[in-house]
Amino acid sequence: MTGRWIRTLGTAAADAPRLLCLPHAGGSAGFFRPLAGELAARGAAEVLAVQYPGRQDRLAEPAFTSLHDCADALHAALGREVPDAAGRPLVLFGHSMGAVLAFELALRLEASGGPGPAAVVVSGRRAPSVHREETPPGDDELLDDIRAMHGTDARVLESAELLRLVLPALRADVRAALTHRPDPRAVVAAPVAAFTGASDPTTTVADATAWRAHTEGPFTLRVFAGHHFYLGDRVTGPAAALEEILEDTVRNRTNTAAPEAVRP
Repeated sequence: MTGRWIRTLGTAAADAPRLLCLPHAGGSAGFFRPLAGELAARGAAEVLAVQYPGRQDRLAEPAFTSLHDCADALHAALGREVPDAAGRPLVLFGHSMGAVLAFELALRLEASGGPGPAAVVVSGRRAPSVHREETPPGDDELLDDIRAMHGTDARVLESAELLRLVLPALRADVRAALTHRPDPRAVVAAPVAAFTGASDPTTTVADATAWRAHTEGPFTLRVFAGHHFYLGDRVTGPAAALEEILEDTVRNRTNTAAPEAVRP
C-alpha cells in the first residue's frame, strides 16, 4: 500500500491489527522503518506510516501550518487510502508532533460514527491539558534545538544543500506544533498509552502522565531509557510494549465477539 499519505512499512497476517505511525516535526514515514522491521519479525501488526506533505516525495506540496487542518486531511486520506480500515483493529502511534495528530485523528474517527481506534499511543509529547505558550524559534535556534535532541543525522545539519530541502517543512511543522491550541478537556473513548524517554527535555514523566485525563478507557505509562528520540537508540523495548498493546486489541476483539458466537 503506497498512497500519498499512507505508506506500508511492514506486513502481517490478514487478520492482524494495524499500527498507524505518525512522525515528529520535520519527520517522514521512513523514521519508523526500524520499528516496523522489529514488529514485522514478531508478526505483531501490519505497520503503516504517514507521509506528511512538504518532504521527500511530497516536497512540491506545501506543508501544513495548522495541525487541525492536517488532522482533517489525514482523516479523509485514511478513508480513501485504507478502504478496509474498519475490518481490522487500528492502533495509532504518534511521536512528538505526531502524538498531537494521533490524538486529533482519534477524536475525528470517534466523532465520525465509524469504528474508532482500538488504542492511541502518544510518545514524547505532553498532554493537551499541559499547554505552554511557546514562540516559534528562528532557524539558528531551531537547528540548535534539533542538535540537542539528537533526532537528525548530523550530515543533514552540516550540509547547506540538504538543509535547504528540509528546513521549510521543519520550520512549518514546528510552527504548527507550537501554535496548536488543543482542547484541554478533550477525551477519547479508546485506551491511551503514553511513552516517553527518561531524559527527554521536552516531555517530563509528569507531562506524559497527564494523558490519563484524556481517555475514558484504561491508561498506561511507559518510560524508556533515552532522550526525546529514544526510538532512534533501540527499538526493542518500545516494540515489545507496542506488541503488548496490539495483543490486547486482539484479545478484546475476541472477547467482544465471543457471546455472539455461542448460540443455544
